[in-house]
Amino acid sequence: MEKLNSKLYLENCYIMQENERLRKKAELLNQENQALLNELKQRLAAAGADLTSPSTSSKSGKKSKK
Repeated sequence: MEKLNSKLYLENCYIMQENERLRKKAELLNQENQALLNELKQRLAAAGADLTSPSTSSKSGKKSKK
């Protein structure tokens, strides 16, 4: 019984170490994901600002109906 307990204890220790490693990896991936999301939001905001600028809106006014 003691041998089984020792084996289970070691297995549990290994699982906890692996869990900690995966938790840290998930945290890093989450940080990277947040950074990419912020970059995407900035690019979309810049693209939206470009669409509403006067230089691009004047191009659409060139078409006239006859």
